[in-house]
Amino acid sequence: MPVIAPEQALTIRALTRDDLASVVAIDAAVEGRWRRNYVERRLAAALRQPDLHAQFAACDSKGLVGYILARVLEGEFGRSEPGLRLEMIGVRPDARGRGAGSRLFQVLADWGRRHGIRDVRTSAGWRDAEMLGWLDSMGFRLAPSLILDAELDQIAPAPLAERAITLALGHGPGGEIDFGAAEANDNERLAREQPEVRAIRPDDLREIVRIDHAITGRDRGSYIAAQLGEAMGDSALRVSLAARIDGAIVGFVMARADLGDFGRTEPVAVLDTIGVDPEYAHRGIGHVLLNQLFANLTALQVERVETVLKSADLPLLRFFQSVGFTPSQRLAFVRGLDSAA
Repeated sequence: MPVIAPEQALTIRALTRDDLASVVAIDAAVEGRWRRNYVERRLAAALRQPDLHAQFAACDSKGLVGYILARVLEGEFGRSEPGLRLEMIGVRPDARGRGAGSRLFQVLADWGRRHGIRDVRTSAGWRDAEMLGWLDSMGFRLAPSLILDAELDQIAPAPLAERAITLALGHGPGGEIDFGAAEANDNERLAREQPEVRAIRPDDLREIVRIDHAITGRDRGSYIAAQLGEAMGDSALRVSLAARIDGAIVGFVMARADLGDFGRTEPVAVLDTIGVDPEYAHRGIGHVLLNQLFANLTALQVERVETVLKSADLPLLRFFQSVGFTPSQRLAFVRGLDSAA
């Protein structure tokens, strides 16, 4: 009687809403806790925006063996080319050792190549030996990026008169930030032009795209529109704020308040986009936006916020450190898709 290789006994298909209960059960076995709300939101977001998500299931005669979930990165953290962010992967405990994880990643990589994706990025805790070993076996390497995070209950609001950093136009993670150095009359100007910060609305899209283009030199309208659409679709998933002076939008910040990406065990928000109109640089608007973002996240019972920047971007690093960010215990990884998985 011929022996069927374990890998050949598996079939790969798209993950669907009907897989929710199985995914939650496997995730609970992997993580040691139930995250049904997070998984349900994650699947719902994929159904709303199928072009921005890749989700696959591995199955055998018993049902779901494992799953992999990734999201398309379009402009987060200043990206200029599309990428994939691997957010969840899990295999049923009794089915480990059968190549399900590698098969799922291979299918994900093939999907990425067909859609013009250049690389896959993810992160893992430096103590997670099992995950680090799997990433190594899949060809991931340390990314030239630094993950910073901040405990929200330990951050004091930054004073508006605090000296800011200077970033040349187009620098930072994609040039999203140009805060500028404080000038002698900053305090007087701030007293006159204290910005109003509120949630971003759909009709803010044009102004936000204009500011983003002025900073980055690129038209990222589709990316900004997708972020706003997600914010409107699930306010518990994305927190997006705009700063206004005299009725005009002068800055914005966008963060995702997902509560389960990468196996995190506590509520975490990811700050992925921030911008200040170059005409309003040097006025502390970036600090005002972050102060309000931190307050809103605290109200949502989010305990920590993180962001990613290029490790060589020292001016931006100094800015984030000035508002309470420190190096994270998580490491950033990247896997190019220009070769076979």
